[in-house]
Amino acid sequence: MRVLLVNDTEKPIGELRQALLSLGYRVLDEVAAAGALLKAVESQQPDVVIIDVDSPSRDTLEQLGVMNRQAPRPVVMFSADGDDQLIRSVVGAGVTAYVVDGLAPARLAPIIQVALARFEQQAHLRRKLDDAQQQLEDRKLIDRAKGVLMEKRGMSEAQAYAALRQQAMKQGLKLVDIARQVIPIADLLG
Repeated sequence: MRVLLVNDTEKPIGELRQALLSLGYRVLDEVAAAGALLKAVESQQPDVVIIDVDSPSRDTLEQLGVMNRQAPRPVVMFSADGDDQLIRSVVGAGVTAYVVDGLAPARLAPIIQVALARFEQQAHLRRKLDDAQQQLEDRKLIDRAKGVLMEKRGMSEAQAYAALRQQAMKQGLKLVDIARQVIPIADLLG
């Protein structure tokens, strides 16, 4: 497993690097500040990002948010700051495991495993949400196309649906693709 280390503190990160290496992780080039995080993630393609920080700055949270949108990865953050509002902000920025006051090498592997499991669960939920949103958008288009047929051709809703379905089967397309064709034509015809 490839690990990207981000050291946003004054303290050396050698102990963390050594602990990761002894656990069998491949440690990639270290990033000295969160500002270079997205570029490093895109170029080095880590499996997990570990950030060591005294207290995450607003810049760090912004960079994590950008990374989470453009190149999401599991993120483990070690910090000395246990403020409730900060923890909410950190989780909102995409951190999957936030550990306060404690970088014990013996706990490192389970913390990374929890972060990976949580990240996979979140990714699964994001995919389900995206699918549901797409289905809703498709349903709206189909309903709009049915409405066009009902208005222009005097069809009932069932007849309009049947006509769309028949055309989709005839052309070997999805129902929503036929709806996408019907709507602009109806707009063109007025």
